[in-house]
Amino acid sequence: MKRMFLIFVMVLVMMVMYTVSTSAASNSMGKRHHVENIAHRGASGHAPENTMAAFHKAFWMKADYIEVDVQMSKDGELVIIHDTTLDRTTDGSGLVSEHTLEEMKQLDAGSWFSNEYAGEKIPTLEEVLDEFRGKIGILIELKSPELYPGIEEKVAEALKDRNMDKPRNNKIIIQSFNHDSVIKTKSLLPRVPLGVLAGMSWQDVTDEELEEFATYADYFNPNQNILNPELVERIHDKKLKIWPYTVREQEQADRLLKLGVDGIITDFPEYVYHHPRPRR
Repeated sequence: MKRMFLIFVMVLVMMVMYTVSTSAASNSMGKRHHVENIAHRGASGHAPENTMAAFHKAFWMKADYIEVDVQMSKDGELVIIHDTTLDRTTDGSGLVSEHTLEEMKQLDAGSWFSNEYAGEKIPTLEEVLDEFRGKIGILIELKSPELYPGIEEKVAEALKDRNMDKPRNNKIIIQSFNHDSVIKTKSLLPRVPLGVLAGMSWQDVTDEELEEFATYADYFNPNQNILNPELVERIHDKKLKIWPYTVREQEQADRLLKLGVDGIITDFPEYVYHHPRPRR
């Protein structure tokens, strides 16, 4: 009888130890570094880039952010389109800056991708903000701001009008390849996180340059091909976060995840994680 009791006690102790160790492992996994999933121009691998269809697709695929490219029309409206010309992603042609918003709203921005998206329109920044504020983060890229004097002020006004210039209430980040534009935006929106985009020419970025970026930006968002473990460490040492672009293959995402980046800008949100948002 005494022996049976001892066996019972030993089994009970082992069960408690197993439960504690499993719980600790679970908690450790729960604290694992979260990598932000940024849908590049929306879920542009699945729907025409920079359209409401692509942004809604990214939302349902449970991306953390949508990335949008902002330019300015001839009549000073903020439009969402990547190229400085209309030719590639619409049935129009010519420079964005030479067309009014009304003219651009007549264009088909979806058929080039698939007949399923025929009739998709070029959205405005205001339309995107009104549709997705509070639902998903928005990464705003100022595209070629040197072509559009005053675009920083207009973006700041659009955010302030919606009380979206306060990061505690909104997941808004602004970035640009034009670093002078980022500095200007800092003066207009001091509480909004900012990012500097860095192409291949920044492969040999120095610690001094990273320190300068850190004086006005929160993110160093490079072409994925310049990243290596040493550069990731140096960027993080300057207290900058890293959101590289643009992932279009699973292997690219896997490599970046191993490097310890903070976010991944991708055409295919499912390459970063696989948790589609249930439809309502």
